[in-house]
Amino acid sequence: MRKVLLPGEQVIVVTRPQPRMLVVPGLFFVVVPALAAYACAWVVKGGPAKLVPFVPADWTPWLVAGCLGVAAWVLLGYCLPRVMAWQATRYILTSQRLVTRYGMLRRRDQQVPLAAVRHVAIEQSLLQRLLRSGNISLETGYPPATVVRDVPEVAIFRNFMLDAIGDLPRGETNGADGMTYNPGEAMPWETREGGRDER
Repeated sequence: MRKVLLPGEQVIVVTRPQPRMLVVPGLFFVVVPALAAYACAWVVKGGPAKLVPFVPADWTPWLVAGCLGVAAWVLLGYCLPRVMAWQATRYILTSQRLVTRYGMLRRRDQQVPLAAVRHVAIEQSLLQRLLRSGNISLETGYPPATVVRDVPEVAIFRNFMLDAIGDLPRGETNGADGMTYNPGEAMPWETREGGRDER
């Protein structure tokens, strides 16, 4: 992050989404190997032959491999992608902007200059209130609003953001690319009476 900081910009908070999204993958990571081990032991002891008499004994290695394959598919196809997605998501609040980064192999960045923020709102479900997390909605005057989901300690994060907005120099408006426009000049999106600039 230091390589992409603007002049005079300081990092305030770096965090990830609230880790509740890892609860189900964590349970699967514990339960699935235990079930696979139980199933393999059941197959080795001749359980399939007792359940279905026509199953030959030489199918045992294939059945064991099938149990291990299903377990590996659940762990690698379900648990690992969710852990990697959580690990690769970051919320970075600096003194001038909010940066959200998603993805490890395919990176997606979203930046919101704090000077462009007009309204900061918090939305919480019942579970999020219990975990003190929530979604932060930022209105910049241009639809749609930017929503940062599952921010941990959302009230504290919101207060840090409001403090950073309050500390911005008065009369300066940052564009999306981080440039500062001269407040004495007309903004690029301003239109004057008559549709053109009279000098």
